[in-house]
Amino acid sequence: MDKAIAVTSASVPWRDYLEMTKPKVVALMLLTALVGMCLSTPGWVPWQPLLAGLVGIGMMAGAAAAINHLVDRRIDHIMARTHNRPLPKGRVSALQALLFAMALGSMGFVLLWLFTNPLTAWLTLGSLVGYAVVYTGFLKRATPQNIVIGGLAGAMPPLLGWTAISGDFHGYGLLLVIIIFAWTPPHFWALAIARKADYAKAGLPMLPVTHGTEYTKTQILLYSFLYALACLLPVLVGMSGALYLAGTTVLSVWFLVRAWQLKYQPQQYPPMKLFLLSIWHLLALFVLLLADHYLGLML
Repeated sequence: MDKAIAVTSASVPWRDYLEMTKPKVVALMLLTALVGMCLSTPGWVPWQPLLAGLVGIGMMAGAAAAINHLVDRRIDHIMARTHNRPLPKGRVSALQALLFAMALGSMGFVLLWLFTNPLTAWLTLGSLVGYAVVYTGFLKRATPQNIVIGGLAGAMPPLLGWTAISGDFHGYGLLLVIIIFAWTPPHFWALAIARKADYAKAGLPMLPVTHGTEYTKTQILLYSFLYALACLLPVLVGMSGALYLAGTTVLSVWFLVRAWQLKYQPQQYPPMKLFLLSIWHLLALFVLLLADHYLGLML
């Protein structure tokens, strides 16, 4: 038995560890952190806290994702979407995953502490605990509102980017958090509808499982309106200008139309399309914030 474990452990490729960090999710998080960094200063961002902040935040986000893989390994084994992950397939052991997450998170924390500031290090650690422990370990299994309550941890990167450069907890950075917080339910519930049978099989109380698909579609539409309003906040407080206002108006109308179609014309617009659209929508929104900010600097 021990020999078999040793052989399995020795054959684990680096790709399995990379997969556990959820690199695509972390990449989107780092984009929002970068925008927070850039918007925090009226000039160009100094390179040292920018580089250290992105690497440190990315490392700790990857550590949180690895803990998510560890805690959810039994659920992942049941679900078709996740059964090929490294832990359910035995390519990485639970101990290896834990040590990897601890090492990655510790290095990220030290990097942020030394080369950005202690505030950013502690806030990022709080986000890690919120996602990996509070959401994954408790909320995910406790309530159909899990993604709403736990979404705050995943919405923190722009504020972390802001504090990495400014060293201050500013209300403008919090506005960016509110945007992602409002975006999370329609984004995740669209996926949950598409994977409803998987979640039911795993015994997870996701909203489509506990309240039905039609109720969840209604909630997606309502939260999409809330998301559209949240997207206007940077303009209302004077943080962004005309370019962002024009762009976010078009993007919000597009998203609302698609959310309405998901509810009332599901044959034309299935949930996975809205899930994918939400990713591109958030990406475009934060690129707009960045473009508007630097256009204002050049004018």
